[in-house]
Amino acid sequence: MNGDQLMDETQKREPLDVVVIGAGFAGLYMLHKLRALGMKAVVLEAAENVGGTWYWNRYPGARCDVESLEYSYSFDDALQQEWHWSERYATQPELLRYINHVADRFDLRRDIRFNTRVASAARDEQNNLWTLSSEGGETFTARYCISAVGCLSLPSLPAFKGRDSFAGRLYHTGLWPREGVDFTGLRVGVIGTGSSGVQVIPHIAQQAKHLHVFQRTPHYSVPAKNRPLDPGETARYKARYPEHREAARQSAIGIAGFPVPTQSALEVSAEERTEAYGMGWERGSTGYTRIYTDILKNEVANATASDFVKMRIQQVVRDPAVATRLTPRYMIGTKRLCLDTQYFETYNRENVVLVDVSEAPIDQITEHGIRTTAREYELDAIVMATGFDAITGALKGIDIRGSGGQSLAQKWEAGPRAYLGLMTSGFPNLFLITGPGSPSVLSNVVTSIEQHVEWIADCLAHLRQHGIARMDADLAAEDRWVQTVNEAANATLLPKGNSWYLGANVEGKPRVFMPYAGGVGNYRVVCDQVVIDGYRGFLLS
Repeated sequence: MNGDQLMDETQKREPLDVVVIGAGFAGLYMLHKLRALGMKAVVLEAAENVGGTWYWNRYPGARCDVESLEYSYSFDDALQQEWHWSERYATQPELLRYINHVADRFDLRRDIRFNTRVASAARDEQNNLWTLSSEGGETFTARYCISAVGCLSLPSLPAFKGRDSFAGRLYHTGLWPREGVDFTGLRVGVIGTGSSGVQVIPHIAQQAKHLHVFQRTPHYSVPAKNRPLDPGETARYKARYPEHREAARQSAIGIAGFPVPTQSALEVSAEERTEAYGMGWERGSTGYTRIYTDILKNEVANATASDFVKMRIQQVVRDPAVATRLTPRYMIGTKRLCLDTQYFETYNRENVVLVDVSEAPIDQITEHGIRTTAREYELDAIVMATGFDAITGALKGIDIRGSGGQSLAQKWEAGPRAYLGLMTSGFPNLFLITGPGSPSVLSNVVTSIEQHVEWIADCLAHLRQHGIARMDADLAAEDRWVQTVNEAANATLLPKGNSWYLGANVEGKPRVFMPYAGGVGNYRVVCDQVVIDGYRGFLLS
């Protein structure tokens, strides 16, 4: 009897303790912790292998925007000492190799069901169980269900008129072919200039005969200044890993490497600001918006940081008209700040044309290419770098039914509601890793994942120790936390950006600021205090 048959037979006899959805960074660590608790668990993964977002996002130039030495697990010192990162910012292939190494090192694959996409999860209140069904017709029953679906895992595919009529090849950066794509000699159109567009465009430009970039909104980007990691530098960093990791856990965004600002941008002279912004530009990190205390809180202070980047764009792009179209018109940091390698320089190439679809919107995709309200562009391939239905999309894509058959998608119809981003009221024994209302995408997500996984594991141990079978978020506590999340966001400039943090990139999605903007360190304090107070805000029975 093989492993899959044994697992199926086990399902027929008795329920599992836990079913985890997703085998990315979150799902793998959650499985490791559940094993340490002696719990029977299975991970259901839609892909044929581990990796999560780093399995699917294989487009040329795909790279992390958190430094490799920080965008990695901290839970096992031997692991973090033995793995050697080659570059400051790891590429997708290297990140995927790392995740596979973790899966093998801790023998995690034997409890993962690959090629198993979850279609539904239904709460059986009478028996205090969750039953999950896959698209392939398999069912899994467990006392607890844990979502590790990720915040950026459901690609957003705009429903352009005529999309299916295109005779060429159509790609999405979040669903890239495993075998790769050769654009040599082709006329290519890229739709979107967010993080994935900023990364993929320079690579396609080097191959394609002609590249048309269809830009609706110009974005801020700073050069990544990526480089190979020096072995000596790496050894020195690893020697102080405990110190670095603890600093990350207490920081605002889960990263130890960012300096903590102490001054307002308006307290210093223009010359001093220019020097500081120049150093931030050369440093190459998303920490640029944290050079001063008020860049993300004060519009006047923000303008000083925004103007510096605008000036750099004007200096890099040789055609003044193109430079103007590439210059952002929103406040820096209110949308995700991009890191790039030769992005703006790419527009100096003769084979690259920038199409401003804010002036002439895309009317439809035709058999031969893309038609805007101004003209048609004949293309051999189209790349949609249109991002994701972030934070809530993957969860709402599963038919999740809680107590009394309540639909999660319906509960979240006007925006997500969750207590601490860990549970949502009316869905007992369903835990969310980096759910809405937690720091998630505003942080080094690996830092936030580890905190959530460890909190959930400790909680499950507590429930077992005290004979508690059912846990749910109290609706009043959930309402108060949603208010706290809104207040934290409104204390910043973040809600003023028409960003995917608000769901603005998905047509029809409610405009609600979804992550917690109060900082990773502050959030950890809240979560720890909730436990000290006997799991305040949760209903235990």
